[in-house]
Amino acid sequence: MKAVGYQQSLPIDDANSLIDIELLKPEASGFDLLVKVDAVSVNPIDTKMRMRSTPPEGDYAVLGWDAVGIVEAVGEQVSGFAPGDRVWYAGELTRPGTNSEYHLVDARIVGKAPTCLNDEAAAAMPLTALTAWEMLFDRFKLNADSTGTLLIVGAAGGVGSIMIQLAKKLTKLKVIGTASRSESKNWILQLGADGVIDHRKDFVSELNAIGVASVDWVASLTHTVEHMPQIVNALTPQGALGIIDDAEVLDIMPLKRKSISIHWELMYTRSLFKTADMAVQGEILNKVAALIDAGKLVSTHNDTFGKINASNLKRAHALLEAGQSRGKIVLAGF
Repeated sequence: MKAVGYQQSLPIDDANSLIDIELLKPEASGFDLLVKVDAVSVNPIDTKMRMRSTPPEGDYAVLGWDAVGIVEAVGEQVSGFAPGDRVWYAGELTRPGTNSEYHLVDARIVGKAPTCLNDEAAAAMPLTALTAWEMLFDRFKLNADSTGTLLIVGAAGGVGSIMIQLAKKLTKLKVIGTASRSESKNWILQLGADGVIDHRKDFVSELNAIGVASVDWVASLTHTVEHMPQIVNALTPQGALGIIDDAEVLDIMPLKRKSISIHWELMYTRSLFKTADMAVQGEILNKVAALIDAGKLVSTHNDTFGKINASNLKRAHALLEAGQSRGKIVLAGF
């Protein structure tokens, strides 16, 4: 089967950073679904893993997590899925990725794809929808009656784009996003945010200018260390901070004076540790699909870079590494 992989961690402009390869078609067993991949999207985790994880000598690593495709075969322990089902999912860190014609995935973290979206629009959603949902409802413990103000730092990216929608549709929160470019600000407002502030400027002054004294929750999706002093100043005492990005060192002592709680979100935790509630991810994806089919959420798909091959994936990685992406980049077909 066709796939895209690499043998060593290299800058994306290196000819061998990602290469077109041929691999054996895998076989389903246990809880596996064998999925014929129709479309994938590219996430920051793809670029991070490319530079952090080197396969054993002579082997290839295959990246990619988001996928939409058709089930071709099911393992003997699978229930609820059958060959021919159209599915979507975000995969897991410990298995080969979705940048291949066929892919094995644990059925417990898979959902039925929304019927109203084409493959490209659907492929943009799983990883970011899971991350945003878990941050809002598992980490922050928000619900349909929750009120107050949520600030999303880096709201124009993939996670922010769906978090805005989920918070506006499923809670009573006021939602403010941060962005610096005009096209990003317009995107955030288009998705339903109540306001936008510039993260290059003083957060409190920017919030005050739109009538917000402080915020109760901050979802920091990028550059948390850089923004930490501003985040602390903007948060209401006893507020909550949620983080998804990586930092070599994160000083959380400034949170103490305001008794601010801190929450990490990694949507791979359930699959990585095979938690007892692992199947909740499949349930979340089904809930998101239902909301999309009901017209309550829209896809965060922004651009399609063509077929799933090394050349097009390099373009996507380069754009993500430059920090210039808005919404999600998708590739479809081999």
